[in-house]
Amino acid sequence: MPDETDLRALSDQALLDVPRIRPVLDKIADKWTIMILTVLCPQPARFNAIKRRLGGITHKSLADALKRLERHGLVTRTVIPTTPIGVVYAITPLGRSLREPFETLCAWALANEQAMTQAVIAHDTARA
Repeated sequence: MPDETDLRALSDQALLDVPRIRPVLDKIADKWTIMILTVLCPQPARFNAIKRRLGGITHKSLADALKRLERHGLVTRTVIPTTPIGVVYAITPLGRSLREPFETLCAWALANEQAMTQAVIAHDTARA
């Protein structure tokens, strides 16, 4: 873990680079991107398989997200000449490079879910 000095330098640099950093983070830190790429990391998948794995995403939201991810080079889309026509999505090397930070973020979310829930309860109780 970097010490406080390293974190300060990183923070200062990030603030200077906000015009470069923010557009990239906007593309990968939205509501569904992390989960879609997590589904595609182990193996390519068809649209409906992705939709089933994510449970709760609408058809339109998934279609829009996959188009956006393809446009930004994070997934590929391959049409399979079957009846009906099938489409398979796969993660690219660029998308795969997000695996480690996404796994770390997902692990953090699981490890801290309860603490965050308790913080919300304590906050709301104090405000009531």
